Amino acid sequence: MENLIALLIAAPLLGAAVLLCGGRRLDAVGHWLGTFLAGASFVLGAVLFTDMLGKAADARTVTQHLFSWIPVAGFQADVTFRLDQLSMTFVLLITGVGSLIHLYSIGYMEHDERRRRFFGYLNLFLAAMLLLVLADNYLLLYVGWEGVGLASYLLIGFWQHKPSAATAAKKAFLVNRVGDMGLSIAIMLMFTTFGTFAFGPVLDSADKVGEGRLTAIGLMLLLAACGKSAQVPLQSWLGDAMEGPTPVSALIHAATMVTAGVYLIVRSGAIFNAAPDAQLVVTVVGAVTLLFGAIVGCAKDDIKKALAGSTMSQIGYMVLAAGLGPIGYVFAIMHLVTHGFFKAGLFLGAGSVMHGMNDEVDMRRYGGLRTYMPVTFVTFGLGYLAIVGFPGLSGFFSKDKIIEAAFAKGGTEGWILGGAALLGAAITAYYMTRVMIMTFFGEKRWQPDEQGNEPHPHESPGVMTIPMIVLAVGSVFAGGFFSLGDRFLHWLEPVTGHAEGNSPVSAMTVTAATLVLLVVGAGIAYVQYGRRPVPAVAPRGSLLTRVARRDLLQDDFNHVVLVRGGEHLTRSLVYVDHTLVDGVVNGTAASVGGLSGRLRRLQNGFARSYAVSMFGGAAVLVALTLLMRAV
Repeated sequence: MENLIALLIAAPLLGAAVLLCGGRRLDAVGHWLGTFLAGASFVLGAVLFTDMLGKAADARTVTQHLFSWIPVAGFQADVTFRLDQLSMTFVLLITGVGSLIHLYSIGYMEHDERRRRFFGYLNLFLAAMLLLVLADNYLLLYVGWEGVGLASYLLIGFWQHKPSAATAAKKAFLVNRVGDMGLSIAIMLMFTTFGTFAFGPVLDSADKVGEGRLTAIGLMLLLAACGKSAQVPLQSWLGDAMEGPTPVSALIHAATMVTAGVYLIVRSGAIFNAAPDAQLVVTVVGAVTLLFGAIVGCAKDDIKKALAGSTMSQIGYMVLAAGLGPIGYVFAIMHLVTHGFFKAGLFLGAGSVMHGMNDEVDMRRYGGLRTYMPVTFVTFGLGYLAIVGFPGLSGFFSKDKIIEAAFAKGGTEGWILGGAALLGAAITAYYMTRVMIMTFFGEKRWQPDEQGNEPHPHESPGVMTIPMIVLAVGSVFAGGFFSLGDRFLHWLEPVTGHAEGNSPVSAMTVTAATLVLLVVGAGIAYVQYGRRPVPAVAPRGSLLTRVARRDLLQDDFNHVVLVRGGEHLTRSLVYVDHTLVDGVVNGTAASVGGLSGRLRRLQNGFARSYAVSMFGGAAVLVALTLLMRAV
């Protein structure tokens, strides 16, 4: 079976090649071909998963070596794939959710004349992400990492006629290049430290290396994760990325790009376990980001940008859990998978609302849509209940485990991290209840657009609602299924390891506190938006509200610190170059030129001058000879 691993990548990669190079002759069937090949990869993944289940837990890791990529003396890079419990989890998530998004896109992009190209980019996205999670070494992982960056750039900026989409694509691409520098430096440090960048030798030898070197590698890996997973301080691209088609948002947020950073940290767990300082920074980044994203989500009237803030916050939970080491690795991935179901469902539900509302994204122009779009309302509502942690649904099981793990860290650090996670749960309940009420409840608030066309909300076609229903089922049952008998923990433990920690509070206490905060957050949102009319224009609000609408000044910070800072640094370097470097170079050149000019006077080309020089020289020699004899 291990010989089939490469086919997981080959199927969507073939689809990308055919759809992008096949020309207009494939316009009529390209969307079906792309969806079929994505589904074929999922079916193959399910076959490999079934085969893996038939093996003992310690015998489930298999590899497939294709060829030696860079075979030179002292430097060996192979194209080898690794399939274990961790990568298999991602394979099923990527191909399963990805296939549903492909199917949904058939209806959503029905009238787009470039639909074939769109599906080619979707297939490329899946292939790159599969390469990233199946690579057996960090250098091959880097190829998939950059492929994901390329595909996201192409998809975010797919509607190139919109300047905002083109700008958002460039912004995502450039911000991610900062993170990519971190990954490339980490790989170089690995090679100089271990003599290889293959997972086995690097991770098995991590505890034998000095802590300082491992801390440097860990921090560089974290920088890479911050870029891909939109964590502080590289989070500014995620909200703008909503300019892309809604299926792209669902794919990026649920199954591909933003999950890559979490995978990288968990896969590199042995490095972080041996570098506690780097591990602490990971938890701090996760805690700050989960609150950062939640606060931003509270202030957005654009339904997709509100969900983008939600994604930033939920990925923050995962990064926080990953930073807890063996206490949280399993729960980080568990929440990643359940989040894949309900976040994909929420984004596809948002796309369905937009589909019925002439692409309107302002929730202040929605209202009362539950009667017009019953399937969208129910599926979106189940995703809402899952993400806020309603008892019995997926988010309840996975997010509560992360909060418990945060407290289990112990000491002051555990109380701070656990408190941040609880506060994030309350804010999540607030902003998601706000989204739910403004979209589906109250009086209708939509108005004719600039051309006088009034929206006529209606339910989306079956090709769009079926994926939403499937994802809603996962949003309801996945968390309970994983938690039953701790089956997900036992599934991943051979790869990630697990430790119980020492929590100062019981699991029941954490659950009770979480539910109380859920009710408080949802209740405040209900009072503000369910019992009062929603104004057509957002009021000015408090200072915090105004700052949150501007994404907590993240772009302003980047402009002041990075853009202006870069300008000042550049000017300083130019000044040093002109005054010091050019001064030394030009001064040396002037000195040589002046000396040459003076020496040139001795070589003027006149025979009489040379005769005088020869006569003078001879006279000096004669005088010296006579002087020496006299002495």
